[in-house]
Amino acid sequence: MSNTRHFEELLQGKLAKLVADIHVQNECDAYGITQSQLTEILSLIAEKYLPIDADEESTQKFCLGLRMEELVLARGCAAGNERAWEVFFVRYREKLHDAARGITKDDSRARELAGSIYAELYAAKSRDSERISKLSYFDGRGSLEGWLRIVLAQRHVNNYRVDRHHVSLEEENEEGKQFASAEPDPTPAVDPSLNVAIDEALAGLSAEDRCILAYYFLDDLTLAKIASILGVHESTISRRLEKIVKSLRKNVLAGLAQRGLSRRQAEEALAVDVRDLTVDIRRRLTQDSSETPFSKKDVIGAGEGRD
Repeated sequence: MSNTRHFEELLQGKLAKLVADIHVQNECDAYGITQSQLTEILSLIAEKYLPIDADEESTQKFCLGLRMEELVLARGCAAGNERAWEVFFVRYREKLHDAARGITKDDSRARELAGSIYAELYAAKSRDSERISKLSYFDGRGSLEGWLRIVLAQRHVNNYRVDRHHVSLEEENEEGKQFASAEPDPTPAVDPSLNVAIDEALAGLSAEDRCILAYYFLDDLTLAKIASILGVHESTISRRLEKIVKSLRKNVLAGLAQRGLSRRQAEEALAVDVRDLTVDIRRRLTQDSSETPFSKKDVIGAGEGRD
């Protein structure tokens, strides 16, 4: 039985009353979300973050811990419900502009940045002839305001990446960048289990954790710059980054152990150059990435982080 099916049966059976209460309390009908659709939404989110054998109690606790009102509003907007969008603009239009101004430090650029994400929030991407709103990725584990701030920050840094492509070759040489060798050395063999374990560990991170890792390891932003973008103190980012890296390393080791590697073998498997991995780390860390070279810092091997 798949994870999704397990949670669907749980939410339609023993936890059906919970779903019904959530549906009424959060006025889902006003946003065009049926109880069946709510069950599907909760099932998919639970599948992503809970083990396949999660019982009734842990599933109920997880659902009750979600920012349900904001989740319902976001999914209503993603579905194109007019009432949901009316509420969204009343609650978040000014907050989006304020957050953008905090990132850009300029009112004109803030309006441009905030306006640039509306297409994504409405339904900028198309998949199999179906338009997909970025709001469909909000899972309610954090606040919608915080999630929107992350979306703005990602857009801002993506714009920065594009601008950085225009750096001259002379400037690149001054920064110590090297041209690729015409005859590169053969790529060292990497245990296939490592690629899978890393991919799974990265997939399990929250959007904000992935964003912080992308800023630090992909874009080489300082802790102070990341803190400025996210509107928190530098020490908060320092502690958060250290926690993320330690947790990521722990989860990768656990994933390798599940695949039959001993502790020593798992540690040895991690002692590789990140450039030798086949897993698409950039894709996992950021949805809209440019073709900037991946930083030579080893995300997985960082262990203790840095100040």
